[in-house]
Amino acid sequence: MHLYLTFALLSGIAIPEIGVLFTSKNGAGSLESHFHMLLPSIFGTFGIVWKNTEDRPKVQRVFLPNAKSRLINRIHADFAGSKAASCESVLELSEQIQRFLKGEPVKFELEIVALETCSSFQRKVLLAEYGIPRGWISTYGRISKSLGIAKGARAVGRVLSRNPFPIIIPCHRAIRSNGELG
Repeated sequence: MHLYLTFALLSGIAIPEIGVLFTSKNGAGSLESHFHMLLPSIFGTFGIVWKNTEDRPKVQRVFLPNAKSRLINRIHADFAGSKAASCESVLELSEQIQRFLKGEPVKFELEIVALETCSSFQRKVLLAEYGIPRGWISTYGRISKSLGIAKGARAVGRVLSRNPFPIIIPCHRAIRSNGELG
């Protein structure tokens, strides 16, 4: 176990955050605990929350940029008792996210995300969205039809608007049938 120090850039000011780096492959603490890491980026500070499983850490949610204090409040509201920490798998994921945000082509592996926390329909929609190649778009209606739901465009849009793994499963590759963002 090692202490680490990261800096989140907020309004051009470096804000330090101290956490714990666990050197085991599976990460920090017990299987019941949630952990979070803040990830500064050119778009603001992201949050990644994960939980250890028998096999590996599993990301429970990715929080998009927000003011740091509000981001921490959101993390603690949804994952009470979450502790600042890191582990090898989450550090690798954070590096991939950084590269993706800089425009580099990155293919995220889904083994790190806790898709099992989603309903069957949510998983189907998220996997369909994940399957849309970089640089391509689809519509909510096409996705719903591909899932066998003729009039499910709104349901698909609702799932994507609540995507717990944005960036890893990009929700911006599906749009409304009129070409507008949902």
